[in-house]
Amino acid sequence: MLNIVLFGPPGAGKGTQSQNLIEKFGLIHLSTGDILRGEIANGTPLGVEAKKLMDKGFLVPDEVVIGMIANKLDLNQDAKGFIFDGFPRTVAQAEALDQLLSSKNNAISGMVALEVNEEELEKRLLIRGKDSGRPDDQNPAIIKKRVQEYTTKTAQVANFYKAQNKFYAVGGIGSISEIFESIVNVVTQL
Repeated sequence: MLNIVLFGPPGAGKGTQSQNLIEKFGLIHLSTGDILRGEIANGTPLGVEAKKLMDKGFLVPDEVVIGMIANKLDLNQDAKGFIFDGFPRTVAQAEALDQLLSSKNNAISGMVALEVNEEELEKRLLIRGKDSGRPDDQNPAIIKKRVQEYTTKTAQVANFYKAQNKFYAVGGIGSISEIFESIVNVVTQL
């Protein structure tokens, strides 16, 4: 089974490239944000628990998110593999994901990290903000804070996968098809 962590800062192109990977390799996209919204909408026990916490302004704990991912894995046992998008965001989450997959005789095949400089990220996010209407993509100060948050916290997850020899950096600047070709070269090795 092919299990990929698609990684990169906000605006790196993860959403676009996830869609391309899904079409080419027949993978299932696991976006923790989408899973969370789906669990809440469906009124599942985990969704109810998550909503209670979110309504109080708390982050959803890792064990709840891992439980939701476990549910998705169980529902898709015949899948060719999964793309993990937006997860793991911390080393603790990466360790929990490894434990979950190991309990199902599975593992992460590799982390594909889209690397894009800050100037390009800001430019892309401002354009996306105009098109999508997302307020977090329209304010340069918020964009800078999001990229810094990624750099200081989330980027540490890359070291976790580097230690396992599962980290693959891909240049995230160029045409969508050029970047995708670079990703495909990595994924076919996995």
